[in-house]
Amino acid sequence: MNVEHFTRISIDDYTYDLPAERIAFYPLEKRDESALLLYQNGKTEKKVFRDIDELLPHGSLLVFNDTRVVQARLLFQKDTGANIEIFCLEPAGEIKDVQLAFQEKKKSSWFCLVGNAKKWKHGSLSIKTINGLELKVTRGERLKDGYVVHFQWNNESVSFAEILEDAGKTPLPPYISRNAEESDKERYQTIFARQSGSVAAPTAGLHFTDEVLKNLREKNIETTHVTLHVGAGTFKPVSTKTMKDHDMHNEQIMVSRHTIQLLKKHCDGDIISVGTTSLRTLESIYWLGVKLKQGYVFGDEGFTINQWEPYENMENELPGQEESIDLVLEYMDKLNVDIIHGETSLIILPGYDVKMANVLITNFHQPRSTLLLLVAAFVGNDWKKIYNFALSNDFRFLSYGDSCLLFKTKN
Repeated sequence: MNVEHFTRISIDDYTYDLPAERIAFYPLEKRDESALLLYQNGKTEKKVFRDIDELLPHGSLLVFNDTRVVQARLLFQKDTGANIEIFCLEPAGEIKDVQLAFQEKKKSSWFCLVGNAKKWKHGSLSIKTINGLELKVTRGERLKDGYVVHFQWNNESVSFAEILEDAGKTPLPPYISRNAEESDKERYQTIFARQSGSVAAPTAGLHFTDEVLKNLREKNIETTHVTLHVGAGTFKPVSTKTMKDHDMHNEQIMVSRHTIQLLKKHCDGDIISVGTTSLRTLESIYWLGVKLKQGYVFGDEGFTINQWEPYENMENELPGQEESIDLVLEYMDKLNVDIIHGETSLIILPGYDVKMANVLITNFHQPRSTLLLLVAAFVGNDWKKIYNFALSNDFRFLSYGDSCLLFKTKN
């Protein structure tokens, strides 16, 4: 298959009827009591997530996304009484790295969505934050889907991350039609979240508890982490008829030497991706190896995997999983680095052969979304069987909903 085959994929073929009452507006009281849909060898069963250790292959490798959700929504009120909501999406100043931008002192500029923007044409807004510190906000350039917003505060000991943690609200997905509550700060966060930078949770990881992780270790299942900072584009439905005109969102990723070495160790075994974000990161590492074999050079600024690059390469002779990993490790040795940084806008479409994982843990996704397309790539046309089973057996859908354990369908 060439790239034109994939660009002609119609989103109309990847939709289903999701009743509003099936969307989970709140998480269950206990994370690991979520229902788990097991799909293996063409069969579907209903299980409970806390028993997942009994369902995973002994001695496998589990790959989590350790990104941390930032309290990225700020609420302001003008003197007129108009409410303005600012949703920080990505850095817009000189510093483009998300984590470095969060550490900026005294000022920071971000690309933001602005709610009720028509009521904020000029002038600054302000709110009180840490120890009475005043945060001033001015609106800058208007871009395609939002605005550049400039933040200022007169205390060089306070970082922008600390301000958001104190004054911001949890950026719940748009389909959870309620105000964020204090409990969301903890529940819309995985227990292994470390690297601040996401405006959406890697929701497949929300079901894990310390007890579940303990049970996995007792089965000799190893765990490791990658980082992909999830952007708001993850919630954006595909609005174009075919994938040719859909622009995939770009997201920052980081992967350690330790993780890549573990991936090499498990090449002949089972690699389990916890979530679509982890899977896109793992596949991006594979395609980085392909690019290195083709002579690609990257340096301190990191590497880039573009949306259609893999599909443009599919008719070429490609390295195997282990060879690609070795190429990445060799390049890290050359640069003398233990962590590689990059950006990916990789889109995984039906017909794409997943290289780096043979098991996927994920939640149930929106109709007409790139996440549903990824699931269809992993299990083929059985995605319809899986979702029909979930709808018929009282599974809860989307971010705070239940989970799937999907074993890859071989192409």
